[in-house]
Amino acid sequence: MIQRLYVHNYRCLENFELNLKEFQSGLLIGKNGSGKSTVSYVLEIFQSISRGVNRAKELVHTKDFSRGRSDVPMRLEIEILLDKKLYKYVLAFDLPEKFKELRVIEEQLIVSEKPVYVRKESQVTLSNGLENHDSQFSVDWHLVALPVIQEKSETDPIRIFRTWLANMIILAPITSFMTGKSSGETFQAKRDGSNFGEWFSGLLSLYPAAYTEIDKYLREVIPDIKDIQNKVIGEEAKSMVVQFEANNATLKLDFKDLSDGEKCFFLCSVVLAANKFYGPLFCFWDEPDNYLSLPEVGHFIIALCRSFKRSGQILVTSHNEEAIRKFPNENIFVFDRKSHLEPTLVRRLSDLPFDGNAAESLIRGDIEL
Repeated sequence: MIQRLYVHNYRCLENFELNLKEFQSGLLIGKNGSGKSTVSYVLEIFQSISRGVNRAKELVHTKDFSRGRSDVPMRLEIEILLDKKLYKYVLAFDLPEKFKELRVIEEQLIVSEKPVYVRKESQVTLSNGLENHDSQFSVDWHLVALPVIQEKSETDPIRIFRTWLANMIILAPITSFMTGKSSGETFQAKRDGSNFGEWFSGLLSLYPAAYTEIDKYLREVIPDIKDIQNKVIGEEAKSMVVQFEANNATLKLDFKDLSDGEKCFFLCSVVLAANKFYGPLFCFWDEPDNYLSLPEVGHFIIALCRSFKRSGQILVTSHNEEAIRKFPNENIFVFDRKSHLEPTLVRRLSDLPFDGNAAESLIRGDIEL
């Protein structure tokens, strides 16, 4: 899972390091504008690359340089532990004077301290593990190399790395986009939840037993649910219908007509099932309590953390007092910026001096970096 994330000169993140080694779950807290969601945007850059986006201008923009400092390279690093092997990926962009588009000046993938490939400017060197037998090729300065390198086998570290990154779950759902309709199948969730129907279909198509996991969770939070149908409505289209039963009466609703909170329950159920059946996965959920009533928040957070404690890793952001109470202090990361002209600082809550209850101290503003 993710061991370390390093970001320099990207938006409010300058010389920023987030260490997650041995953390199965973590909570990012801080005032609006402190940089919590920016972490997810960095992760989404890596995810987009692994899903085939390789043009620099489609990944980052000139406005993303911290305070407009385009004369300083933007640097992104991620370290991931997979099958007891440490994968380190480094990517750096710059924007020379008179250039209209960002270019890649450095890129490398290192596995267990051995380079898989190293790129400097336009020259890529692939390691074959044999002295003097490395291969080289050139790539456009404006393209990231990782998506275009051919995989040698299913055990190729490039394939393993790309697949894991592509399957990361990064969520900030817009429930009105979640209609339950699908015209295909996927294992790759979109940030806004707009392809939830395709994700649900893809999961159940390859892992039919995942329905049991989904149903088990939903019955805990929506007791009157009876079943979920994914009805065929066209040659290649399906639409989810949910049936409820109580007092010998039944009710069928199209998924799109569920409440915002109920859609989040369904999203959570698929996150849990995906992590169990084709994980372990990494999940970043930006404010998962957004659409929930206060009594529902605690159960929701506990269910997520419990699932990822068994395998995988989850990071969430929240401003909710009840969510904060569900995390131990050592698993809470406090983000802070004194002004929009200063970079984000991050410390673990357990390293900060405060008296009494952490949630109450945060609400009163007693905790500062």
